[in-house]
Amino acid sequence: MRIYLSVLLFLLTAAPAGVRAQALDYEFFKTRVQPIFLEKRPGHTRCVVCHSERSNNAFRLEKLSPESKTWSEDQSRRNFEMVSRLVVPGDPQAGLLLTHPLAPEAGGSAYHSGGRQFENRDDAGWKAFARWVRGS
Repeated sequence: MRIYLSVLLFLLTAAPAGVRAQALDYEFFKTRVQPIFLEKRPGHTRCVVCHSERSNNAFRLEKLSPESKTWSEDQSRRNFEMVSRLVVPGDPQAGLLLTHPLAPEAGGSAYHSGGRQFENRDDAGWKAFARWVRGS
C-alpha cells in the first residue's frame, strides 16, 4: 500500500504542464481576464497595444481584427492557451502574468517596460487574474 501511495504521489506531482493547465477555466478567462488586456488604465497604454503583433516577448496576444472591440472565439482560445503558459495554476504568486505588471513594492518583478499596471494586489484587475489562477 505504501508503494502504491508513493507511486500515485509521484505521478500527480510529475503531471505535465499541459495537464495542470487544464485546471484553468476558459470561460472565466474569456469573460473576466481577457477584457483586462483591452482596458485603458490611467497613465498606461492598454496591454494589447504592446502585447500583440509587435510583441517580441513571451506575452503575445492575438491581433484584433480591424474595427473589432474584442477577439473572436478562435482568437480567445489562442489567447487562453498562450496566457495559460504564463501562470502557475493554483499559485497567483508565481508566473509572469501576475508578477510582471505588479509593482515591486507589492511583490512584483523588477522589470516590466510597460510600467506598473497594478500598484498593489488590491487592484481589481490583479484580483481577477489571481481568482482565475487559483480557480476560484
